[in-house]
Amino acid sequence: MPHKVSLSRLKLTDFRNYAAASLSLDGRHAVLTGDNGAGKTNLMEAVSLLSPGRGLRRAAYGHITRVGAAGGFSIFAALDGMEGEVEIGTGIEAGEETTARRLRINGTPAKTADELTDHLRLLWLIPAMDGLFTGASSDRRRFLDRLVVSLDPAHGRRASDFERAMRSRNKLLDDGRFDPSWLAGIEEQMASLGIAMALARQEMLGLLTRLTEETLESSPFPSASLQLSGFMDGQFSRPSVDLEDDYRVMLAESRYRDAGAGRTLEGPHRTDLVVHHREKAMEAARCSTGEQKALLVGLVLAHARLVGNLTGHAPILLLDEIAAHLDENRRAALFDIIDGLGGQAFMTGTDRGMFTALGDRAQFFTVADGRVFG
Repeated sequence: MPHKVSLSRLKLTDFRNYAAASLSLDGRHAVLTGDNGAGKTNLMEAVSLLSPGRGLRRAAYGHITRVGAAGGFSIFAALDGMEGEVEIGTGIEAGEETTARRLRINGTPAKTADELTDHLRLLWLIPAMDGLFTGASSDRRRFLDRLVVSLDPAHGRRASDFERAMRSRNKLLDDGRFDPSWLAGIEEQMASLGIAMALARQEMLGLLTRLTEETLESSPFPSASLQLSGFMDGQFSRPSVDLEDDYRVMLAESRYRDAGAGRTLEGPHRTDLVVHHREKAMEAARCSTGEQKALLVGLVLAHARLVGNLTGHAPILLLDEIAAHLDENRRAALFDIIDGLGGQAFMTGTDRGMFTALGDRAQFFTVADGRVFG
């Protein structure tokens, strides 16, 4: 069983609809129930900001501060983490540029938000993801990269460095500055980073596929078969140095075409995640809405198990409205799986009765008008 990472305290100040809120947690799962608009998802968003990035809503930090607040917002969490007990504080202050947030770990300023992955891994499933299989490929890439980062935290930095290099190349091409040595240097960097990104994605999908195949008979949810398309398809069994050489040549030969298009047309930023319903041998995009939801739930739970297996620490799960469209038996099976992962989960719903099968495995909180009652 992986080590249990769990929050013991969560405090918010001027966050969304909360002027102030405080939760004392005992390591069990946390169930947040209340009317729509009460602030349940806002609490989970606060927890999601204990990971690198902009959280489960990807909101600009300036939009997170409570309307009418004099300052910025702050989040404080105490947890039993991957390196022991730790206190994390994050937020923005009044008058600051809202493109970045401050982060302190045990009272010391963190150099980068990547340090958060030393203490916990977070995965989430929210209603906005229900259209993942039919929506834009960029949404699937973002989802894919979040799965990779939970196993390989350096992947996020590689992806942002690749984007930065690609923007520099695009700018040079747009300006008509075809300096061979300058472009070659940028393209060499893009090749190194881009192939590393692609290989990390392939490795994660391979690990997840093997785990899925091992648990086919025991899961109450349909299983997904996964593959990537759109960039050097079928070539990733070759040595990485050869792949880098090929991508570098590809970039050099496509300079004038990319200049005309106004963007780089080949690279890991064009990859798509292709998902099939394994049992029905059908593309996920063609499945019913209910089947797509079940596929997504099964995929996130399988990945949570993979994170626990490989890191030795179960991830914290944020599951918004997770039980809303499941019958009683499937809800009970879902809760057993979540509990069996060995971690802490935060779950929301409008009806406390939907979580009866959890019994004393969870703490129950009522959320109303920006207040939390234990």
